[in-house]
Amino acid sequence: MNRRQLLHCSAAFSAIGLSGGPFAFGKEHNTHAASDPTANTNPLTPPENGSIPVAFLISQGAVLIDFVGPWEVFREVSIPGRSSPIFSLFTVAETSTPVRASGGMQVTPDYTIATSPAPKILVIPAQSAAAPAVKDWIKKVTETTDVTMSVCNGAFVLASTGLLSGRPATAYHGSYSDLQHAFPDVDVKRGMRFVETGNIATSGGLSSGIDLAIRVVERYFGRAVAKQTAFTLEYQGEGWMHPESNAVYASMPAGTARDPICPVCGMAADRTIQSIYKGKTYYFCDNMCKSTFERSSSDFARS
Repeated sequence: MNRRQLLHCSAAFSAIGLSGGPFAFGKEHNTHAASDPTANTNPLTPPENGSIPVAFLISQGAVLIDFVGPWEVFREVSIPGRSSPIFSLFTVAETSTPVRASGGMQVTPDYTIATSPAPKILVIPAQSAAAPAVKDWIKKVTETTDVTMSVCNGAFVLASTGLLSGRPATAYHGSYSDLQHAFPDVDVKRGMRFVETGNIATSGGLSSGIDLAIRVVERYFGRAVAKQTAFTLEYQGEGWMHPESNAVYASMPAGTARDPICPVCGMAADRTIQSIYKGKTYYFCDNMCKSTFERSSSDFARS
């Protein structure tokens, strides 16, 4: 399943919904934050003992970079004097059936939603629509998570639980309009690398999830540890320090008569797929976007 198909699965689903060892560095973290003039805002307190459990919720079509990117970030975190893992990482799915992720890679879940340990961090990548039992599980574990974060169109899954209701959120840049129309009570923020509110965080697409994961590391352990993690990963991006750095995606691309843009998702349109609204012809990337437009033409025509 490619990204465009995932976008449409999310949108279609939304439309239906609408009709280990000692780990004693808590004090060290607090001292660092107090003495570092560049220390992050909105800090998190790591546990005095044990690793921080991180669950990666997956289902069919889960986009690899959306969850493998953050997985590698958390895996590479290192604290001086600590040899055992800082974060305990595991995958969770509705059932134990192997999941076919994007590109065909098969992933066997470590746990089901019935057997999973309670996570302190929950990562939700772009994937298929969530079943009712999965949405209930997300809501339940979020009651005690430090961070529940979506990556890319994982925002559709998170929004379907109601947890984004009344909150600011972002998603893949080609999905801003779909997300806003599917969930009008979500305050969709265009051009944001990530958005944080309480224990909920959402990121833009693809590599944005890496930045949000590094940002979570910063919230736990401070900027120095986050910078070292990025250095270890040979990651030169600084979006984790600048949530507004996706500003290039804030506005819908401008199409031309020769090269029209789909008014729904902002992607290149196919001139053979068209619809007329108030005497003007609109072109779409595929028939799914055309159908979305025709359900709410006045909104998309203003986009």
